[in-house]
Amino acid sequence: MDWFWWVLILFWTGGFAWVADTVRTALRNRHERKLELMDVEKQERIAVEASHQTPEPLCGCTHHLAKHDKQGRCHERVEVATAWDENKKPLRYEAGQCNCQQYVGPQPLSQVYAEDLTDRI
Repeated sequence: MDWFWWVLILFWTGGFAWVADTVRTALRNRHERKLELMDVEKQERIAVEASHQTPEPLCGCTHHLAKHDKQGRCHERVEVATAWDENKKPLRYEAGQCNCQQYVGPQPLSQVYAEDLTDRI
């Protein structure tokens, strides 16, 4: 029963506070690490889902190609600046038509022919 008094004295003087503090810190660190691991797993899952999606056909104006007609005109509504301040920053916007025209020209050159620069025969 002698050990009981030593434990009681240690408890009264706050000797177990370091044990409680150590346990509390360990649990907090473990919780933070678990949250970080869950966040990393979520980012990986989002990246995998994004990699399986097919790319969207977008025009140079960043609108979907379904918004363009057969002639290539875009039918999406955009904000157009109507008033500017002294620093040429827009103050007011109005809804307007997108001015882009989808590129429907010929494909750029895929092969380039260049003659030899030296006469090696």
